[in-house]
Amino acid sequence: MRPSQTERMRRRNEFEAGQNRLRAHQIKTIIAESDRICIELGHQIQAEEKRARISDPTHFAYPTLAKAARDRRAKIQGSVNALKIELNRLSVEGNQASNQQFAA
Repeated sequence: MRPSQTERMRRRNEFEAGQNRLRAHQIKTIIAESDRICIELGHQIQAEEKRARISDPTHFAYPTLAKAARDRRAKIQGSVNALKIELNRLSVEGNQASNQQFAA
């Protein structure tokens, strides 16, 4: 017996909702790990600045390690911001799907 059109649509929607929940969980994990890395980079930057006694990134003798860590932290934070936007989009889509399911 073949499933009806509405049954196929329901199954597809359930599958997509499950995939979105999985993707949201993965994104949350990546964000948490990236935040931890940013904190660690911040500690490295502080330690290097303290060691060199130069905390001004524009100073000609600013430590290369601290500069590289600052750049890496900025790039990671940019990625985290993009992931938060994606997570928000998935949340909105999930809420819309739930609302459609209750309306049907």
